[in-house]
Amino acid sequence: MAKTFAMVLEEFNKPLVPTEVEIPELTEGQILVRISYAGICGSDVHMWRGEDARTPLPMILGHEGVGYIEKIKGEVKDINGVPLKEGDFILWSRSVSCGKCYYCRIAMTPERCPQRWTYGIHRGFAEPPHLLGCYARHIVVEAGTDIFRADPNKIDPAVLVSASCSGATVAHAFELGRPQFGDVVLVQGAGPLGLYGVAFAKQSGASQIIVIAGTESRLELAKKLGATMVLNRRKTSLEERKELIMEATYGRGVDVALEAAGTVPAFEEGITLLRPGGTYLSVGFGVPAGTTELDCFEIVRRNLKIQGVWVSDTRHTHQALAVLYNDAEAFSEIVSHRIPLAEADRALELMGSQQMVKGVLVCS
Repeated sequence: MAKTFAMVLEEFNKPLVPTEVEIPELTEGQILVRISYAGICGSDVHMWRGEDARTPLPMILGHEGVGYIEKIKGEVKDINGVPLKEGDFILWSRSVSCGKCYYCRIAMTPERCPQRWTYGIHRGFAEPPHLLGCYARHIVVEAGTDIFRADPNKIDPAVLVSASCSGATVAHAFELGRPQFGDVVLVQGAGPLGLYGVAFAKQSGASQIIVIAGTESRLELAKKLGATMVLNRRKTSLEERKELIMEATYGRGVDVALEAAGTVPAFEEGITLLRPGGTYLSVGFGVPAGTTELDCFEIVRRNLKIQGVWVSDTRHTHQALAVLYNDAEAFSEIVSHRIPLAEADRALELMGSQQMVKGVLVCS
């Protein structure tokens, strides 16, 4: 039987274990994909450290991936209804929902489906078909997974991995926040989430896009994606940032703010920078990070809308891919590190210490 290679998480806070894995026989509707690139996500770091209660051990991490189809069992179609074939280059939705429950059929929010599961997060290595995470040379894409064809000749395929997680989550945020043409949009954080926030704000017709972050190189990338004002939080005080933003908005504050930093201080600051009637979108918290106090009367008096945003659905991946393709040249710089699969531990350490913007594992 043919074999492949994976980096397996067996113990939290310990090196991943290089493992030779037998490639299973496919069942109806399954696809065997030879992974080209796997994204390193902040969520992977949380799971590696044992901070995410969803993590079964042992498991293959990685919920972002792109690659070539090696085998298909039966007829499987992409999201446009076109049959897939061996040799196609694809990106797949990172999660699968049941399609039948209240959230899938009535609320039309399949991302809240109680049966929803995600590659590289919910299903362990011990569970057939075993190859269910992207830190490997191959993955088995299960029946029922939504699949996108991609053209590796039109865009750097390493850049595509970010669309299925960071890009899709931000698309979900903008769907809920509904920024209007001409709005002033604030983005807090310039990691993958924040950078997609800049791109989506540009696509939505924002008149100004203000970014607060702590790394000059990331702020420069934000400007290339469309930011009109960047503020380094390490070089400015809270008071200085508020003064500059109020000056730029005629004393009102921003129309929409996207929290993509995942810290309580960022959340607390962002609320103060909204105009009356403004909308606050929080996407940065992947695990518990603390609490804060809110003045309920002030929220009511200022007519504020505070919206939490958790994960995404297939339509959001579609939107993220559209935004990415529309600005492929600027997005080409989002991948700061390309690291061999066998060095996945180093990649996790770099992501955990925030030394990379977006890293990918080169899997094949």
